[in-house]
Amino acid sequence: MDALLATVAESPLHLLLGVVVFLGSAFFSVFALLHKIAPKPRAVFPSEKTYLTTVPDRKEPVRRKLPCWHDRWRAECQIGEALEQEGKHVSASITASIGTIEPAEVLVSVVIPAYNEEDRLLPTLEEAVAYLDENYGRPEPPPTSTHLRPDDGASKGNKNKSRSKSPISRPSTPRRHLHAQNTPRDDLAGYEILLVNDGSRDGTVDVALQFAREHGLHDILRVVTLEKNRGKGGSVTHGLRHVRGAYAIFADADGATRFSGLGNLIEGCEDVVDGANRGVAIGSRSHLVGSETVVKRSALRNLLMRCFHLVLTILTPPATSRIRDTQCGFKLFSRAALPHIVPYMHAEGWIFDIEMLMLAESAPAVPVLGSGGAVIGSSPGIKVAEIPVDWHEVDGSKVNIVKDSIKMALGLAVLRASWMLGVYRRRLT
Repeated sequence: MDALLATVAESPLHLLLGVVVFLGSAFFSVFALLHKIAPKPRAVFPSEKTYLTTVPDRKEPVRRKLPCWHDRWRAECQIGEALEQEGKHVSASITASIGTIEPAEVLVSVVIPAYNEEDRLLPTLEEAVAYLDENYGRPEPPPTSTHLRPDDGASKGNKNKSRSKSPISRPSTPRRHLHAQNTPRDDLAGYEILLVNDGSRDGTVDVALQFAREHGLHDILRVVTLEKNRGKGGSVTHGLRHVRGAYAIFADADGATRFSGLGNLIEGCEDVVDGANRGVAIGSRSHLVGSETVVKRSALRNLLMRCFHLVLTILTPPATSRIRDTQCGFKLFSRAALPHIVPYMHAEGWIFDIEMLMLAESAPAVPVLGSGGAVIGSSPGIKVAEIPVDWHEVDGSKVNIVKDSIKMALGLAVLRASWMLGVYRRRLT
């Protein structure tokens, strides 16, 4: 031992070199391992870029091409990068850095991921449509196409006309960023519902289409079917790539969160939007801690919930770690925030919520405009508003408390390490 210490003392450079080699080997080993085990989204099948919807004059649903802001955004980013590399345009990459997106066509887009939800879906749709009809109205019916014939029924025409002129409710909170870019038109109205069927084996699709037919939700309720199950995160991400709304919200199919909270989320989002009109508002159940709803849960479930929150606090960046409820299935995004989050999603399981919040926190800075429209600074990241919601337990959950809690903790560790070590990056893939 004395001889070894003497050798080390005489050769500090050799010791330092050994440490560097060891740490470098460890880093590359972890990096290679993460490349193997880190989730990677699968490619989208052609049929998954279409949707089924009902039409007034046909019993059978029709299939149509699904609009996709993501594909257009991606193409523009690739063109911008190519021009920048060729030195033809100094600001060619502005599309990728600022995240431009085509204008909204409706006020609100609702994404509902569904896997074998035929028994729980109907009450959720009923509550959602009742609220959306009352507060945001229905969009004007689409023009006639190869799938649609002119509606020759007077009663149907009057019914559709009255629905399209339902009262419209815009956020009551005054806009703080009067000079923000990407603000939605003041006359924007209507909504759409994208039900993303994640490879269900039951009658989920039939229940949704029958509901659409009975309630006249022609081309408003759109059913997108994934050929292979992707998980809740994959379903939500796929749906958000195709939304047309100024605000996009995803909500669980079980209806555990009351849809009446949507208005509060929109107001919360308006409170935190930056100069590019980027903002996120998430439903939170943190105010229910200690209430009868939570106390009635098993002691094991409450213990695992606290343990997961502790792991979350340790592993996530500052802003995300301060969020008290990251897992509530009721999250809303302004349209301008989507290009900074959705294209870079990797997680497709239960942990996807946290990746969304981390991506919001790490979004590139945008200019802050003063009252005269002049740039007075920059705003890094996308702010997240945490809004209390009315939530209740619903039977039929597919979550295995112990198994899924362990998977989520491990998934969070892999997710955080992948972003920290560069396995995941903000790049076009």
